[in-house]
Amino acid sequence: MTTRDNRLPAAIRDRGGFTLIELMVTAAIIALLATFAIPSYTGYTVRSNRAAAKQFLLTVASKQEQYMLDARQYATAIFGSAAGSLNLSQPQETNRYDFSLDACGTPCTTYLVRATPKAAFDGQFADGELTIDHLGTKLPVDKWAK
Repeated sequence: MTTRDNRLPAAIRDRGGFTLIELMVTAAIIALLATFAIPSYTGYTVRSNRAAAKQFLLTVASKQEQYMLDARQYATAIFGSAAGSLNLSQPQETNRYDFSLDACGTPCTTYLVRATPKAAFDGQFADGELTIDHLGTKLPVDKWAK
């Protein structure tokens, strides 16, 4: 037969859970971690999406130069298989941007490719538009430098 240790008070012997103070300290630690982690993660995803969009814009610019060598003018469309198109498909990792090619004259001797953020809910919209033109000018400069 085992005996109970009667030297400890009954409140300590029969304790089977957490105190309110312990739970509040844990909640405060979680809140503090979330305060720093969520904005950091959001910033990371915005930069990651921007990098994918910049890569696609550079691909379009490269394809435009190849098209110019073959057809003596720039393509008038990025997507699709019609004549005058680069015949590219939008990559999955750039689903947060709409890509467009500004219209040019006939024959098409210039181009401006735009990447416009789609959604306002995830911070990407506030990041702003990216562009590249036939001269290689990349705007806004601060977004391309990062």
